[in-house]
Amino acid sequence: MKYFPIPPTLFSENRKRFVKKLKPNSLAVFNSNDIMPTNADGTMPFIQNSNLFYLSGIDQEESILVMFPDARNPAHREILFLKETDELIAIWEGHKYTKEEASAASGVSTIYWLSMFQSIFNTLMGECEYVYVDTNEHTRAKVEVETREARFVKKCLTQYPAHNYQRSAPIMHELRAIKSKTEVELIQQACNITEKGFRRLLNFVKPGVWEYEIEAELVHEFIRNRSRGFAYGPIIASGPNACVLHYVENNKQCKAGEVILLDVAAEYGNYASDLTRCLPVSGKFTKRQKAVYNAVLNVMKKATAMLKPGNKMDTYQDAVGKLMEEELVKLKLLKLRDVNRQDPANPLYKKYFMHGTSHYMGLDVHDLGSRNRVFEEGMVFTCEPGIYIPAEGLGIRLENDILITRKGPVDFMKNIPLEADEIEELMNSK
Repeated sequence: MKYFPIPPTLFSENRKRFVKKLKPNSLAVFNSNDIMPTNADGTMPFIQNSNLFYLSGIDQEESILVMFPDARNPAHREILFLKETDELIAIWEGHKYTKEEASAASGVSTIYWLSMFQSIFNTLMGECEYVYVDTNEHTRAKVEVETREARFVKKCLTQYPAHNYQRSAPIMHELRAIKSKTEVELIQQACNITEKGFRRLLNFVKPGVWEYEIEAELVHEFIRNRSRGFAYGPIIASGPNACVLHYVENNKQCKAGEVILLDVAAEYGNYASDLTRCLPVSGKFTKRQKAVYNAVLNVMKKATAMLKPGNKMDTYQDAVGKLMEEELVKLKLLKLRDVNRQDPANPLYKKYFMHGTSHYMGLDVHDLGSRNRVFEEGMVFTCEPGIYIPAEGLGIRLENDILITRKGPVDFMKNIPLEADEIEELMNSK
């Protein structure tokens, strides 16, 4: 791992919060992600299962966390099972956790090698009544491959069919929605690295540069600051490409007079950041481009102010929609009389602003949390309104990451240039 060690108290406290939600005499199991294959003997870079990391801090494949707070043997109330290393693995793959290192990183005292898992787990299953299994229940998840966790759940249901199985997902959605002080610091660090990458671009973007060259500048800056790289697939979309919400080809040349939309951000310690900015390729916005830019910025500022305890996502989104309607009328993209006659179930603003304004963010870019839950202190949301005008080859989206507090929203990205005039000034400075 490139990141500095994370205090193990973060993971110990997370486990304490989790087990308080379990039924009596319950056992919970969390598996690491697989190292996914590509072709021949190739593999994808390893990314840890977010729930396992949240509860253990272990950032290695072939790892299992078992929690059984009512286990008869006190040593088995928290157990980590790890891949046992040897000289051959050390030569070909590098260093793996020792038992001592895993305990120091996680705060878990009992560490066994993975070869011991089946015999110990069989004993524990003889003691417990309820078994909590980890399933991916994110509303946006589209999973077409069988994960290590899914294989484990299938095996459990076959080998131990008489147990009472429960879902860990509702508990994890509840817990991970509220960020601790340490998590806030990790997210802030990811945002700080993102700022360094963005500032690197201000004197780099110019007519003739290629989108992938911008991507290369960013990943260089991210990695040199201890990030694994991008927190998600980077969107570097110049001109008409900015009207494709998930444009990821990044293979076009930026032309004079265009605006380039950059939805790019770093991760740090497995925690995400999520930034969107728009830059004029020639260093100056046209009058029309700046008008659209400032319309989005106006909505963003007012929407950010609504990210406070007590609000709800649907109410918030409806209010942001009204703000966007006003701006679109001013831009002459909508007519007021049409807005007054619109079907409330299909508001006209969605022609130009078709996505949500905010989503949870944390270990995952689209983090766990219910959209029906009232906003609470400690939640982290993005704020990302946009206006997309394919007929003009123009897409503007602006996005910052916001922490909800009782004293008002705290912007993790307040130091990243946002005002159109400031961006122009920085792009034209030497």
